[in-house]
Amino acid sequence: MNSTRYRSALRAAARPASLRRPLPATSPALAWIHDGFRHRATIWPEVKFEREIAPGEWIEDEGSEAMLASAALGVGAAAWRTWLEFAPAEVRDFLHGFGHGRMAALQVIVRCPALLPDLAETPALTVFLATHRSLRGGGAAAWTEISAIHEREGIFGVLQWLGLPASRQTLAILRQVADPDLPRRLLEPLRAALWEPEAIWALSHAPALTDERIAAACHALAA
Repeated sequence: MNSTRYRSALRAAARPASLRRPLPATSPALAWIHDGFRHRATIWPEVKFEREIAPGEWIEDEGSEAMLASAALGVGAAAWRTWLEFAPAEVRDFLHGFGHGRMAALQVIVRCPALLPDLAETPALTVFLATHRSLRGGGAAAWTEISAIHEREGIFGVLQWLGLPASRQTLAILRQVADPDLPRRLLEPLRAALWEPEAIWALSHAPALTDERIAAACHALAA
């Protein structure tokens, strides 16, 4: 690379990702197969979740929980590394905390970008938002409603909307979760446990909340 091109590359790399020019349609996207169709998440900053309906023809897709589960299996580490190079540092740092739930976490911050600072402080809350349709009894996704509640009432309004106790203690317990990729089977039992004084005491006094400790606390409550 000659010196002029080298200096240009350095300037491009130093420029904040949010200020970079939109990338062409051929830029790397995260792609996977679900239910016989190709799906993709396009590159930052204009991230779209899309489904291919004919060769080279894509439409926007709401992104069901099942589709996101397929993404967890179909998108590998190399594809994520390439994709994350185009994202701003705060997005990279946040998504690096997730494993199989990374695509679901991406959907949450794309649909509700103002939530990112709060979710960066309490990553375990992300999976509750990602699965809000099933937690609240099905129906359509409510991203616009979530954003409006957050704008009016902050993170405590979001907790209440999710059926969680709207308290600092809830946030403190969720911040002790060792792995934000909480299994879906634990979400409803954990939500119920966070309303019970005995479970709250057990969860708040654990040094780190592993899946096993959460399951044990929920099991003790149900016994």
